[in-house]
Amino acid sequence: MALRNIRLEGDEILRKISKPVKKIDEKIITLLDDMAETMYAANGVGLAAPQIGVLKKVVVVDISEDKNEVIELINPEILEVEGSQINIEGCLSIPGKNGYVERPERMKLKTLDRHGNELELEVEGTLAIVFSHEIDHLNGVLYTDKVIEGYEEEDDDEEEE
Repeated sequence: MALRNIRLEGDEILRKISKPVKKIDEKIITLLDDMAETMYAANGVGLAAPQIGVLKKVVVVDISEDKNEVIELINPEILEVEGSQINIEGCLSIPGKNGYVERPERMKLKTLDRHGNELELEVEGTLAIVFSHEIDHLNGVLYTDKVIEGYEEEDDDEEEE
C-alpha cells in the first residue's frame, strides 16, 4: 500500500467524468488499498479515485469510529433516492472550506466489490451523504457546486420571545 497525493480544487481532473472499471485486477486492488490508506492518513471519511488522479469509478468510504470498516465501491450506480437532508460538508480536495449541501436521506445503489460480486446496498443518514458526495466526484461534481448559499443551521438553543 502507498499514500497517494490528493488533488486539490483547481486541478482539472476533478472536473472530468470517470470511466467504469472493466476488469478487477491487481491494479484495481492496489488502487483500493492505496485509496483507503490515503483516506485514513488524511482523516477523511471517503475518497474517490479522481481525487488521487485516477479517472476510474472507484470509491472508498469509512464512517466508523475506529476507522476499520472500509466500504469499497466499484462502478457504483444510484438506483433510487428518497427524502432529503441538509448537512455541512467538507472535502479532502478542498481543505479548510465547508458548506451546507442537500443530499438524499436514503439511497439504494448497486456496485461491485473487490471480488467482482454485484451488491445492492441501501443506506441512509451519514452513509447516504458520503456515498452521494463521493459518487458526485466520479461525475466531475464537487460539493461546492451544490452549496446552499446563505443557509444557516437553525439554532435550537435560541430563546423564543
